[in-house]
Amino acid sequence: MKATILTIGDEILIGQITDTNSGYIAKSLEKIGIQVHEMLSISDDQNHILNTLHRLQNQVDLVIITGGLGPTKDDITKKTLCTYFEDALVKNVEVEQHVLHLFQNVLGREPRQINLDQALVPSKCTVLHNAYGTAPGMWIAQQQTIFVSMPGVPYEMKGIVDHHLVPKLVAEFQRPFILHQTLMTYGEGESVIAQTIEAWENQLPAFIKLAYLPSPGRVRLRLTARGNDEALLKKAMQEEITKVTPLIQHILVGMEEVESIEQKIQEIMIAKKITLATAESCTGGKIASTLTQIPGSSGYFVGSVVSYQSQIKEELLGVSANTIQQHSVVSEAVALEMAKGILEKMNVDYAIATTGNAGPSKKDSDAELGTVCIAVVSKTSSISSTFTFGQPRSKVIDRAANKALEMLWKEISKK
Repeated sequence: MKATILTIGDEILIGQITDTNSGYIAKSLEKIGIQVHEMLSISDDQNHILNTLHRLQNQVDLVIITGGLGPTKDDITKKTLCTYFEDALVKNVEVEQHVLHLFQNVLGREPRQINLDQALVPSKCTVLHNAYGTAPGMWIAQQQTIFVSMPGVPYEMKGIVDHHLVPKLVAEFQRPFILHQTLMTYGEGESVIAQTIEAWENQLPAFIKLAYLPSPGRVRLRLTARGNDEALLKKAMQEEITKVTPLIQHILVGMEEVESIEQKIQEIMIAKKITLATAESCTGGKIASTLTQIPGSSGYFVGSVVSYQSQIKEELLGVSANTIQQHSVVSEAVALEMAKGILEKMNVDYAIATTGNAGPSKKDSDAELGTVCIAVVSKTSSISSTFTFGQPRSKVIDRAANKALEMLWKEISKK
């Protein structure tokens, strides 16, 4: 099956909000073997919507629409669907009872007529229950295409997708198997990795595709196998992973997106019962934020100091003014003293420190824009390095944080 995801809303087109719905829907469809052919965003204009639906009719098997189902006059999707399908709105009693329940028992007030009108749906549609809102999902089949319209509110859309749309698609259609395996690598760029695994990549079976997914400091290698024999796909996928692993062992963190380097660090540190603190200057808390996004990080991460100014480096972390004067605030010497200072202050087993010039202009250092010094210390060892990450500022911060995590991971992984 091929699908198109269609988002409706001027707020997306003017950049007022970011469309996260399409990504969630695409992942949900991929898991059940439905290929997303394209993603579109269009305006709240009836003619534009109608023209798009006409174009997609019979060109794809499934069109999933989000947005434009609210109770106000600017939400025109439902009425436009009636125009397209030559249909009329009728009251759905189950939806009306749900709207009454939400207002009377959850919100503690009576609904207005525009809220009750959410129970009006095209007569040709199958309603998909929206447990978290008033606008139901709507499933309408016409000729060779199924059209599914859902509200644009993310948590409402997710509820419909997870509990109603996906189960209905699985029950009603035969779909190929799609398997994904992702290898997480750190420390080498996309082109270097491609050269290393070129011979292996060239011999991949036709039904297995490799995608390079780079981001600052890391590259994910995603293998996708597609076919009708699940056992064959699993066997072939494992054989290819076994072949490529020795080629990238020195940079391989783990398998799957769930095994990010942050998670691997957490697993190792908790298993070894060791603790961590960070002292960040140019990264501004990025490292600490990345680590603490994972549930359970309090089991090893103690805290952080964002010592942006030299005065704070001296007063809170004990960095010597002479060290700053002699080596510059952007130096490995300062990074090491920052790391040792936070290690002692928070009484942890490991510490990370960053100091650099993220740009866009030089201030109290002569270091070139994009220069970052990173130190990782423990009670018995210390390492430091200087990197040049270029510009812009956001790239420097992201790459510095990722490089710091890579350095820490290598240190704590040593036997």
